[in-house]
Amino acid sequence: MNRVVKVKFRNTPRLYFFDALGFTIKAGQGLIVDTARGQMLGEAVAEPEETPDEKLVAPLKPVIRIATPDDYEQNEHFRAKEPEAEAICQKKIAEHGLGMRLVGTEYSFNGTKLTFYFTADARVDFRELLKDLTSIFKTRIELRQIGERDEAKKCGGLGFCGRPICCNTFLNEFTPVSIKMAKSQNLSLNPVKISGICGKLMCCLRYEQESYEQMAKIMPKVGKEFVTPDGVGTVLENNIISETTKLKVTLADGTFDVRSYPFRELESINKAAQPVDGAQPAQNTSGSEQPEAEPAGTANESVEQPANESPVSGVNADERKPANRQDRRQNGNNDRQKHDNQPFGDNKNQNRTAGTDQNRNAQQYRPKFRNNRPYNNRNRQRSFVPNSDGSGGNNE
Repeated sequence: MNRVVKVKFRNTPRLYFFDALGFTIKAGQGLIVDTARGQMLGEAVAEPEETPDEKLVAPLKPVIRIATPDDYEQNEHFRAKEPEAEAICQKKIAEHGLGMRLVGTEYSFNGTKLTFYFTADARVDFRELLKDLTSIFKTRIELRQIGERDEAKKCGGLGFCGRPICCNTFLNEFTPVSIKMAKSQNLSLNPVKISGICGKLMCCLRYEQESYEQMAKIMPKVGKEFVTPDGVGTVLENNIISETTKLKVTLADGTFDVRSYPFRELESINKAAQPVDGAQPAQNTSGSEQPEAEPAGTANESVEQPANESPVSGVNADERKPANRQDRRQNGNNDRQKHDNQPFGDNKNQNRTAGTDQNRNAQQYRPKFRNNRPYNNRNRQRSFVPNSDGSGGNNE
């Protein structure tokens, strides 16, 4: 267990935790504490509290001492010199022609450190500027580049709501905000309307995002049909603020009308079609006998096909789909050879016996092939007409 005190610093709403050690501290009392930026003057928000070690983030820096009247006097003295230091820095930035915009100036409570805050679109080489500022102020100089949100947080201002911006009043840290949040809240996607004075998306878009996500899960989906007090309607849009749903309703006279209802009064059309508990299924009142369902595995039982055989033609699937172009060409040649060995005839299923005179006479009348292709004359195949004695034709 550690005695932890919450401390608030100048120009920031965030609270920091420090080890109170054995000091008797009251709310509103000034404290000199050790931070990553050196010794700073802060204000205790409340009295120290006993806090378990597992709830603390190590290392926990200690309180050096309670602020004295001399510390307050020094702090006021150096705060009065900040506007002059800022004007000098602005002049030196213009002399060096640097692309940086000075945002603020801050002295430490005892004047041992002077910090200049600036923004820039790219990296800035300010080594010469740093030398000039050090020779003028005779103290430790720090040039700290900050982002657009940090600039708004330090400078402050009024938001679109008319109140001071959140980051300058109560936000302890910035949370990610995406354009998806504006879409889910049915806001205008105009960047001017959803952006803050920093140019980024407004932080307040995240405040109600969880509520919008929960309501979107329980409200009707757009495009679904629901039963309303006036008839069946199709969902057009949902208003999460008023918890109402706008539907295109089919009225009793067959006309259509767009109406809004509280979404809790709507009933899904699938739920309305379900039978009431204890109701009997519909009976056949036509008097005709209904065919009984055939047992599985009887008339509708499918015939199993071999694993590699096509269900359409019964041929081997490996032969129907050759692996490459050479196999396809070879299969084409085999098909032509099979075609040459078959006799003429209209009935393809008739029994043709190879070696008969009819087959031999039919084969000699077939056109001759060269390289598995028929003779062509200027890309046109010539027809073969045998002589009456069967001893030749017009292709000889």
